Amino acid sequence: MSGVNRRDFIASTAAGAAWLMAGRAAGAPRLAPIYDAVARQLDESVGRLQEWIRQPSIAAEDRGMEDGCKLSMRLLSDAGFQHVERRPTDGQPGIFATLDAGARRTIGMYFMYDVKQADPSEWSSPPWEAKLVDLPDLGRVVMGRGAVNQKGPQAAFLAALHAIRAADRKLPVNLVLVAEGEEEIGSPHFAQVVQSSPARETLAKCEGVFMPEAAQGRDGTVTISLGAKGVVELELVSSGEKWGRGPSKDVHSSNRARVDSPAWHLIQALNTLVDAQGDPAIDGYLADVRALGASERAMLDVAAQRITEATAKQGLGVQKWARDASWRQALEDLANRPTVNIEGLVGGYTGPGGKTILPHRATAKLDLRLVPDMTLDGAVEKLKAHLVRHGFGDVEVNVSGGYDPTTTSSDARLVRVATQVYKRSGIDPILWPRRGGSWPGYVFTDEPLKLPAGHFGLGHGQGAHAPDEYFLVESKDPKIAGWDGAVRSYVDYLFALA
Repeated sequence: MSGVNRRDFIASTAAGAAWLMAGRAAGAPRLAPIYDAVARQLDESVGRLQEWIRQPSIAAEDRGMEDGCKLSMRLLSDAGFQHVERRPTDGQPGIFATLDAGARRTIGMYFMYDVKQADPSEWSSPPWEAKLVDLPDLGRVVMGRGAVNQKGPQAAFLAALHAIRAADRKLPVNLVLVAEGEEEIGSPHFAQVVQSSPARETLAKCEGVFMPEAAQGRDGTVTISLGAKGVVELELVSSGEKWGRGPSKDVHSSNRARVDSPAWHLIQALNTLVDAQGDPAIDGYLADVRALGASERAMLDVAAQRITEATAKQGLGVQKWARDASWRQALEDLANRPTVNIEGLVGGYTGPGGKTILPHRATAKLDLRLVPDMTLDGAVEKLKAHLVRHGFGDVEVNVSGGYDPTTTSSDARLVRVATQVYKRSGIDPILWPRRGGSWPGYVFTDEPLKLPAGHFGLGHGQGAHAPDEYFLVESKDPKIAGWDGAVRSYVDYLFALA
């Protein structure tokens, strides 16, 4: 591995030894030949991840998407999927793949091959080079856009399939996989992949659907989320043309004395969407929010005791929680508080110096996070009605993507088996009502499939949607799994599911 003697590395670090023993204990001797294959294939499997990262696939920029889809399909075929099919949509293509092992149980999987945008000037290592980088106190990582979100965990899962085959073992479950190339723009067309034939009928035979993830935090803890918030991605546009006031083209700023400003009009509209603390104030927006149940509140009580507040604040770079909330309240807010967030504001001139213009158009990029029993359609309808009612009916609302919240029961076999596998690895996972972020799990948990859906996978990474995104390969910390530990966790999970 890029000049590293892997045997010496494992021998000299407590992390390697600890995870090697944990893996052997979890499945020995039955899975020992597979674990050996995992170790032998380290360079090869990390190399696949690096190749994947080096292929930009950015839906927001329509950059590299066709090549990204083709590469993802090849990686699936190389891992043993017998049927891998490109599925056209009204946007970027999806993928439908099956691996028939002749097994009794069938498990569904969700992949994504698109990534967020990246500005190389913000990165310490170029985002598309996928270099191996040493991070103090953590270990060696692969750094690049998509490393943890989501190509790293997915590549680790595919490495598990390669290792099972290299050990001359039969995959213990059948797999049905659907992938999309628009997750990072709100999955506007993913339902077309899932709900078309034969994907819909094949997924209906599954016990549930899971998405690989690097579940370990910087302190080694693992959280099992039983759902996720929904999301609406949209833009609000204020223009002189639509408003009927202000200029129809950019004009000299001296005219502000006699001409209305579409930019200020947008800001005033935005100000009605939240209260003085920045919380949602859209008329009726919170009417459908389902209160947390007793079991969910109990989960948060436990989480508040087990998750370190100082570590969470350090990771986010904050000193106080919104509304000066307590740690316990901050966790509840993350799990069950809807939001109205400004992603960006664009209008007029933003270059060096001044330009003294009055812009004729201004745009705000927003995302709305939704909790049960809110819906995308309901949230958008209420936003539009609110703008009309408050005198901003001329402001355009352009929805680009999004979906409803998702929830899975803690009693689902998919969740119970994940819990057992984590515990066999020496980790007591924290149950969590729903993650603050979003993924399109609704296509699985809602009608017509109504399947349990969630995430699984050991390993660690950070920097999703941010500079210096990484996935841990060689861990210095005995509490955190490196690449081999992550791959072995998928081996354990597949055999436990069987």
